[in-house]
Amino acid sequence: MGLTLTDPLMKEWLMNEILGLDDVEALARDALKRAGASDRAAASVARSTRAAERDGIRSHGLMYVPIYAEHLRCGKVEGLAEPEVHRPKPSAVRVDAKDGFAHPAIDAGFDPLIEAATAQGIAAMTVYNSYNCGVLGHHAERIADAGLLGLCFTNAPASIAPWGGKTPVVGTNPFALGVPDGAGGSTLVIDQSASAIAKSEIMLRAREGRAIEEGWAFDATGAPTTDAEAALKGSMAPAGGYKGFGAGLMVEVFAAALAGATLGKDASPFSGPLGGPPRTGQCFIAVETGALSGGAFGARIEDLAAAIADQDGARLPGSTRAAARARTEADGVSVPQDLLERIINS
Repeated sequence: MGLTLTDPLMKEWLMNEILGLDDVEALARDALKRAGASDRAAASVARSTRAAERDGIRSHGLMYVPIYAEHLRCGKVEGLAEPEVHRPKPSAVRVDAKDGFAHPAIDAGFDPLIEAATAQGIAAMTVYNSYNCGVLGHHAERIADAGLLGLCFTNAPASIAPWGGKTPVVGTNPFALGVPDGAGGSTLVIDQSASAIAKSEIMLRAREGRAIEEGWAFDATGAPTTDAEAALKGSMAPAGGYKGFGAGLMVEVFAAALAGATLGKDASPFSGPLGGPPRTGQCFIAVETGALSGGAFGARIEDLAAAIADQDGARLPGSTRAAARARTEADGVSVPQDLLERIINS
C-alpha cells in the first residue's frame, strides 16, 4: 500500500520540508508504483531521481515524478515493460525498452556492455523504444566508475530548429563523457545539451511563472523571447548558434538513427499526456583505455586535469555537481510542500 497524506512519515515530510536521500528515493518509488510501474522500473527511476536531487539537478529530480506518474497512467510509458537485450555482435549490445522507462532498459544492458568493452577493447549499446533517461551524465559517470571511458548520447522530441529555420528538427539532445580516474571513480564528467539551456529549465520557469534568460529560446515566429510559455511553443536556441545545431544533429545520428529509435521530429513530447510513447533512443560507447593508449591514458588525463584545476577560478567539468553532492548528503533535500503534495496525489 502506498503512502497517504495521513501517513506519519508523510506528515513528518510535509512539516519539515527536508528529506534525506533515502526518503527522496522512497517517495519517488512509491509514487511510481502507485501509478503503475513495476517494482523493477520504479526502483530504477527512483535511484535516478535520488541521484538528481543529490547533485542539485532539480529539473530531473522530484519535480519530474508527477510527470512520470501522469505518463504511466495515460500510456505514454509502459510501466510493466520488460526490456529485451540482444547481442548481435561481440562488441554490440542492443536493448528494446518496450515503450517503458529508459532506466531499467539501460540497467538491463549495462553489465553486458561493460563485459563486451573489457573483452573487445570497445563496445557500444543502443536502446530503442525508450523514453527520457534522466541525467545523461550519471550514465557516463557509471561507465567511468566501472573503469572505462564512457561516451553517451540521447535524443529527445524536436525542440531546436536548424540555424536560420523556424521548425524544430532535433531535440535538446544531450551528450556526456565520463572519464575514469583509475580508482573506481571519475576524473571529470562532461554533460551538456545542444541547446543553450535544458528544456526542463524552461518548463520549470513556466510552471513558476518566471521569465527565462535572453538567448535561451525563440517564439513560434522565430523571434527571440524571454516568455517561458512562448518559448515552449517555439524553439530552443542552440548553444553556439549553428555549432549547437550540429552537435544536436550528431546526437540524433547516434541515439536515433544508429539505435533504430524514433527521430526527434516524429517523437511525442516528454511533457503532457498526448501522443503515445515517444520511442526515442540512447547510445552508450564504453572504451577500455589501456589497449588504445598503450597504457598512457591515466597519466595524460592527470596532466590534462591539472592544467585546468590548477588555474584560479577554473574548474573541472563535474566539480559543481560533486560539491552539491557533498552538501546534500550532509544537509538533505529541501522540498516545497506543494511539490510533496503533488507527488503524493499523483
